Amino acid sequence: MPQKNKFHAVYRCFAGCEGEYPLDEIIYRCPTCGGLLEVQHDMDSLKVMSGKEWRNLFEKRFMQPQHPFGSGIWGKKEWINPTMQDENIVSLWEGGTNLFAAQRLRKMMGIDNLYVKLCGNSHTGSFKDLGMTVLVSQVKQMIASGQEIRAVACASTGDTSAALAAYCAAAGIPAVVLLPANKISVAQLIQPLANGALTLSLDTDFDGCMAIVKQLTERKDIYLANSMNSLRVEGQKSISVEITQQLQWLVPDWVVVPGGNLGNISAIGKGFQMAYELGVIDRLPRLVCAQAQNANPLYESYQNGFADFYPKQAQKTLASAIQIGNPVSVHKAIKTLKAFEGIVEQASEEELANAAALGDLAGLFTCPHTGVALAATQKLRDRGDIQPKETVVVVSTAHGLKFTEFKQKYHESHLKEFASRYANLPKTLPATLDAVMEAVENRI
Repeated sequence: MPQKNKFHAVYRCFAGCEGEYPLDEIIYRCPTCGGLLEVQHDMDSLKVMSGKEWRNLFEKRFMQPQHPFGSGIWGKKEWINPTMQDENIVSLWEGGTNLFAAQRLRKMMGIDNLYVKLCGNSHTGSFKDLGMTVLVSQVKQMIASGQEIRAVACASTGDTSAALAAYCAAAGIPAVVLLPANKISVAQLIQPLANGALTLSLDTDFDGCMAIVKQLTERKDIYLANSMNSLRVEGQKSISVEITQQLQWLVPDWVVVPGGNLGNISAIGKGFQMAYELGVIDRLPRLVCAQAQNANPLYESYQNGFADFYPKQAQKTLASAIQIGNPVSVHKAIKTLKAFEGIVEQASEEELANAAALGDLAGLFTCPHTGVALAATQKLRDRGDIQPKETVVVVSTAHGLKFTEFKQKYHESHLKEFASRYANLPKTLPATLDAVMEAVENRI
């Protein structure tokens, strides 16, 4: 068992500038170059334990009723935030979500070993819980040590605000969320309201909200919760370790991730790299970042070999959480994709909507962003990048219950410009056995 406080982590500049900063310092960008920071762990101390010892430790803790190690995140505490005091951990038992062996979907898509990592089966219904437990716990520890932090703030397209509001409510810390007006679902809007967050609906898009929250959090007493804060990445990287653990420590050939602000693809890459360096896994997968065609600046950059990157005005997309034209973590994402022989693929509105519905027909209840990832996966399979016998994991980022309006419009064929290939509506019939039997015989 690792000794308490044996391990250590600090912020360092992602671009390699000199200097390191403790995790309890309120700092988001490198003072020298202005680039993003990243959390770097003392890998030499972590290497004191072998890969087998780390695997055994993680297996022993996984989803056990022992606070905080039963959490899918805090069961890997030494790799996440090793100096966090247990009494300051704010956990809602996040992580440990199902790696769904999509048997029927495998046949539909022509991939024999297709899995869907259901990160939306979490407390607030999205993968954002994985990073928010780390960030809010750090804030609680900073407040306990005497730092004056009045609130934690974020810009959001829905899921980040829900996670922030829930974890801050659990910790008793005020939360402020900035949302683009009329651009998120009712289910997403109600979550921060229900958890008591100061919810500000702004007449702009996500990028506009992000610009304002950056200015707001220049105040040291309002802490930034968006993914440009590297603590978020530390929690989200647990997805990689959890996938391999659920595959009995085998590494999939491909991992497909929806991409908007691009923190999650960066986090998942970091998790795999750390596991590989520490001997927990013996190879790396290939990564795919899937973007909506209406919000695809990374895809456009990929088309020219990442020679340059140009932000753009994101157009409206059904995949509202990734409707982002100026992603904060773009340079981290590009570095990650290069290291993993990565591919960036896009999905049109028709492709993502029909892919989400196809997933539902196979037993899922998908969000539109998962539809983007499924559509991208199908494209890669159709053109032969993904081979039939390879193992593929699609990361599902949110629960479909957050997007019932999208699903209702799909099945009512009220989505504009394309047909709903798998639309399924209730049939109104007389209350007679004959009418019911006729409907059954016509359908079954």
